Amino acid sequence: MARRTKIPATKYPVERFTLDNGLRVVLTPDRSAPVVGVAVVYDVGIRSEPEGRTGFAHLFEHLMFQGSENLEKLAHFRHVQGAGGSFNGSTHLDYTDYFEILPAGALERALFLEADRMRGPRLTEENLRNQVDVVKEEIRVNVLNRPYGGFPWLKLPPVMFETFPNAHDGYGSFTDLESATVDDAAEFFHKYYASGNATLAVAGDFDLAATVELVERHFGDVPARPKPELPDFDEPGPSAERRESYVDRLAPLPAIAAGWRVPDPIADFTAYLPYVVLAEVLTDGDASRLVERLVQRDRIVTSVGGYLGFMGDEYQVRNPTALLLQAHLPPGGDADKVLRVVDEELDRLASGGLAPGELARTQARMATHLLRDTDAVLGRALPMAVLELQRGRPELLNELPKLVGEVTEAQVVAAAATLRPEGRACVEIVPGVDK
Repeated sequence: MARRTKIPATKYPVERFTLDNGLRVVLTPDRSAPVVGVAVVYDVGIRSEPEGRTGFAHLFEHLMFQGSENLEKLAHFRHVQGAGGSFNGSTHLDYTDYFEILPAGALERALFLEADRMRGPRLTEENLRNQVDVVKEEIRVNVLNRPYGGFPWLKLPPVMFETFPNAHDGYGSFTDLESATVDDAAEFFHKYYASGNATLAVAGDFDLAATVELVERHFGDVPARPKPELPDFDEPGPSAERRESYVDRLAPLPAIAAGWRVPDPIADFTAYLPYVVLAEVLTDGDASRLVERLVQRDRIVTSVGGYLGFMGDEYQVRNPTALLLQAHLPPGGDADKVLRVVDEELDRLASGGLAPGELARTQARMATHLLRDTDAVLGRALPMAVLELQRGRPELLNELPKLVGEVTEAQVVAAAATLRPEGRACVEIVPGVDK
C-alpha cells in the first residue's frame, strides 16, 4: 500500500464579519513584517457581461482607476505610490479584483481609496473613450500582434462551449467596445459593484480591533444596493470530440490544446480536487508523465503544460470549467500523433496506476507552491477574498496543502479514466500566412 503524503494545514488566522450594507470582510493579521495587502473582489467577471458588450467586464476594471467623485484621475496611483506601495487589478471569468500592497502604516490610505471608488467611479465620456482605446491597444499587443495570442484561453472556450457566457471572447470585439456608452457603464456599476456583491480582505501587519474600526469608518456608509442574482452558467458537456484549427501568421511553430470538462469546483470540490492533482502528475516537472514521454522520449513536442481553469485559477473558478493540456510542437509536428500519445498515457495511468513515489512527489511539489504563494501578504488577501466571495470559506486557503496531500491514488486514477477522446475539445494552431 502506497504511503500517503502527510502535509499539514497552515494556520493563518481568519476573522470574518459583514457590514450592514452587505460588504463581507476577511482579516488575517500577521505581525512578522511591516507590510499589508488589501484586496477588494467583486462578484462579476467575463461570464457576466451581456451580449453585445464583449470585453465590458475588463473595460470596467480600467474605468475603476480613472478617478471618482472625490478624487481626480490618477489620484489613486499617486496616493498608493506616494506611500511606497503598488497596486493593480485583474478581470477573471467569475470575478474582478483590485488590490494594493503597502507599508503597514499606509493601511488606512488603501481602505479609503477602495471605499471611495466603491461609492462611485468617475464615469465620463472622456474616460470611457480613453479606456476603450487603451483596451483595444492591449488586445493588439497581447492577442492580435503576438504569437499564440489568446491561446488557448480565448480560442478553446468557443470550441468547448455553446452558450454566450462561456464561449464568447472575454477580451472583447472592437465593435462592442467602441459602441459602449457611459449609460452602459453606469448600469454595469449599479448592478454589479454593489457592496453586497463584494468582499474586502486585509492581510499583514495590523491591529485587529483598530482595523475593524477603520473598515467600518470607511466602508460602513457606502450605500447598500440589491445584490444581483448569480446565474447558473452550466451547460451540457461535449458528447463527441470537438476540434477546430486556425492559422496564426505570427506563430513560428504549431501548437495544440485540449480540454475536458471536470466536476463542479465548488459544489463538488472533493471530486474536483483529484483533477487538479492529475494535471500536475501529467505535466509538472521533468519526471512527469507527459513531459517524460512527449518531450524527452518521443520528442514530438517542445513543451507541454497542464492546469485547471482557462485562466489557471484552479481554486478560484466556478462551474463549468475544464482540465487543459497544451503543447507546442517542432517544425512539421503532428498534432494527431500528440493527441494519440496523450490518450495512451491516460489509458496507461487509468489501467496501471501510479508508479511508487509518483503521487507523493507531485503532492509535495504542489504543497510547496501553495506555501510559497501564501507567504506573501497579497498571496493571502487576494485568494481569501475570492474564497469568501465564492464559498464563504476563506479558511480553505489554510486547508489546501493538507487537502492536496489527502488525494488518493485511486482518485487520481479514476479521474484519468474519465478523460476520453469523445469528451474533449481541441484547438490547433497552424503556423503560416492566411490564404
